[in-house]
Amino acid sequence: MRTRSPKLFACALIAATVLANSQAACGQSMEERMRAAAGAYERKDFAAALAVWKPLAAEGNAEAQTLLGAMYWQGQGVPRDHREAAKWYLKAAEQGYARAQNDIGFMYGFGEGIPPRDDVQAYKWLSLAIERYTDKNKARREQAIEDRAALAARMSKAQLAEAERQVREWKPKEH
Repeated sequence: MRTRSPKLFACALIAATVLANSQAACGQSMEERMRAAAGAYERKDFAAALAVWKPLAAEGNAEAQTLLGAMYWQGQGVPRDHREAAKWYLKAAEQGYARAQNDIGFMYGFGEGIPPRDDVQAYKWLSLAIERYTDKNKARREQAIEDRAALAARMSKAQLAEAERQVREWKPKEH
């Protein structure tokens, strides 16, 4: 009987584990994958969260795009990059995802990641988020209302009218 080298055995074990995990991931529903990634994120296992969210974001999943944007905003598991965060938030916001609309509205309102500051765009996105937040997101909705009021206080009547027109005419994009 031949003996196997420990190194070869370890490599075979790793390969089998990776294969089993990838097959398990393929068998999971989108919801299960997102929930598992959220759990990994909460445990600060940013690499595991990124491994789920990045491909889903690239496929157009608005929730994954928003969560990926948040990782870039904070620099969690990726280099901190507000422009990259804004890119992902905007993709999700354009699809009608309330949290992303709120986040991109905040970025426009404070000039973070998207120079220069644009109060009309900020007001538009915050307004759209406010319309779409559910009761489950009451605290976020209330904060968005406060942020929009602060914006409105510094905007001209013409800017407010333009922002309101954009809100009325806005339609979500398909991913």
